[in-house]
Amino acid sequence: MIPKISVVIPVYNEKENINDLARELSEAFSASGLSWESVWVDDGSTDGSDMELRGIVKNLPGARLIKFSRNFGQTAALSAGIKSASGEYIVTMDADLQNDPADIAALFKNTAGGFDVVSGWRRNRKDPFFSRVLPSRIANFIISKVTGVGLHDYGCTLKIYKAPHLKAIELYGEMHRFLPALLGYMGASIAEIQVTHRHRVKGRSKYGLTRTFKVTLDLLTVKFMGDFLSTPIYLFGGLSLGLFSASALMAAFTLYRKIFDHVFVKDQPLFLVAVFFALAAIQFFFMGLMTEILARTYYRSIRKPAYVVKETLDFGK
Repeated sequence: MIPKISVVIPVYNEKENINDLARELSEAFSASGLSWESVWVDDGSTDGSDMELRGIVKNLPGARLIKFSRNFGQTAALSAGIKSASGEYIVTMDADLQNDPADIAALFKNTAGGFDVVSGWRRNRKDPFFSRVLPSRIANFIISKVTGVGLHDYGCTLKIYKAPHLKAIELYGEMHRFLPALLGYMGASIAEIQVTHRHRVKGRSKYGLTRTFKVTLDLLTVKFMGDFLSTPIYLFGGLSLGLFSASALMAAFTLYRKIFDHVFVKDQPLFLVAVFFALAAIQFFFMGLMTEILARTYYRSIRKPAYVVKETLDFGK
C-alpha cells in the first residue's frame, strides 16, 4: 500500500531529540488518520544519533533509515530522502523539535485547495533576533523579489509537496531552501500557512551567519536556472548588446571630441574603455552561443523536455 504522506527528516547530531520527534510524529498521524512513512537520513552524525535511529526504525512502523558515510549537508540529506520516499505527498521537516508534527495535518489540508506546495511560515520564531530572525527576514525579502515567488519564510523546512513535482527537481549546494522558487518556475501553485515554532530545548543549532555567502550565490544560480536555463543566449546576448551599445556611445563621443574639440584619441582614456567594452561584448556573445549549445545538449542527453505538463485531457473525458 502506498502511504499518503512521506516525512523526510535529515538528521545531524540530534541524538537528544529524535526519539521525542518519532513519538510526536506517531501521535500526530494517529490523530489525523493519514497513512504515512518516515525517511530518516543520518547526515554523518558523530554523537550516536545513528544508534538511536536504528532503534526508531526497528520499532516505528513505516520508518526507513538512510545513513551517509560522512556529513554531506542538509540539501544532500533531503535529496536522498526525497528519492527514497514513496508517498503521494512529501513532507520535509527538521529533527530539532522546533517544528511541530501536529502542523502536518494543516499543511495537508491546504493541498485540497489545489496547491502543489504548502510552505510553513514561522511567524512567531523562537530564535535570537539579530543573529537569526533579522537576517532571515532580509533574505526572505530579497529571495521573494528576485525569484518572483513571494514567501515570508523560505528557511522553514516544514513544507508539504506533491511528490511528482518534488522528485523532478535535482538538488545541489544549498538549494533546498529555494525549492518553492524552483517549483514556482515549473508552474507549481504555492501556498503558505502559519505553523508553530518552538524553542530549541536540547542540542545545538547548526545554522549561522556563515551560510549567508552560500545562500547569495545559490540565489543567483536559482535565478539563472529559472529564467535562462533553456535560453541562456537571452542573458549573455543581452549583456553583450548592452556593453556594445555603451562602447559605441563612448567611441562616438571620442570621435566627436576629436573632430570638434581637436582632442587626440590618445589623450582620451574613454576610448580605451570603449575598446574594452567592445571586446567584452564579443566575449559575452560567444559565451551565450556556447551555453546555448550546452543547454540543448543537456536537455537531449537527459531526455528531459524544457517544459512541465500539468494535465492532459482527451476528447470526451
